[in-house]
Amino acid sequence: MDRVGDLSLFLRVLDLGSISAAARSLDLSVAVASQRLKRLERDLGVRLLHRTTRQLHATPEGAALAQQGRTLVEDLEALTGGIRQTATEVAGTLRVTLPASFGRQYISPLLPEFLARYSRVRLSVNLNDQMLDLVGSGFDLGIRVGALGDSGLVARQLAVNRRVLCASPDYLCRRGMPRTPEDLAAHDCLLLVGSQGRQDVWRFGDGQGGEIAQRVDGRFESNLGELLRDAVVAGLGIAMHSIWHVHEELRTGQLQVLLPNYPLAATGIHAVMPQRRLVPPRVRAFVDFLAERLGDHPPWEN
Repeated sequence: MDRVGDLSLFLRVLDLGSISAAARSLDLSVAVASQRLKRLERDLGVRLLHRTTRQLHATPEGAALAQQGRTLVEDLEALTGGIRQTATEVAGTLRVTLPASFGRQYISPLLPEFLARYSRVRLSVNLNDQMLDLVGSGFDLGIRVGALGDSGLVARQLAVNRRVLCASPDYLCRRGMPRTPEDLAAHDCLLLVGSQGRQDVWRFGDGQGGEIAQRVDGRFESNLGELLRDAVVAGLGIAMHSIWHVHEELRTGQLQVLLPNYPLAATGIHAVMPQRRLVPPRVRAFVDFLAERLGDHPPWEN
């Protein structure tokens, strides 16, 4: 039963002075408007209107209902109007979780520009290398680097994530340059230990559409990519890294790319969201902004 709607109709009748005028203003027939007013009176158990051939007045009960009910209806209209406006405006609090290293290096420098562009958005940013449950943790959006699992999340790729094998010149001077993936069995390889376990099988393209899977080992492993980057720069071994993570070290010559004829499969950098329908404008705006700044020409590929 639309009791609030019936109350709004009753108030409109009092404001316009007749049922027919109120019905026209609400795009109702006079018969429907009359039935709804009778229903409201029946539900409340009181007469709300005195009707004559020329005039219409509120009864004392009707006047009391109008006095108290008008505030209720106006507050409800203000509330729903505000929600409708929020649903179309880029506004509100945006809760985002980012991988620690990537977020600090590439997303953090962009945030002031985003906030300047959308002055009604508040940002709450979580840096975390764990795969957090977006829905359970209350996040609107997450950035994921690498292959995506079958999580049921909605994903949009922001940039390609190319990876390389690399080592320091000092390590290569001491241990020699590997020429094929099989040569890695004789080298110290630095291993990432993540949510999918110890990543000790590295997969390469063979240049003919096939794949070479090579098991590797070494004396250093970590769950944090920054520690592996520090270790490979220090000459502790060979590491697999995303270019975004080591592009500065490659540019300055601190690290050297290995096995260029055996490319590693590229993955992606994705924005992931809990749902597809009714995505808040602030979330769409942030994803579009990141795609614009990172997409075709990521800064680490320059």
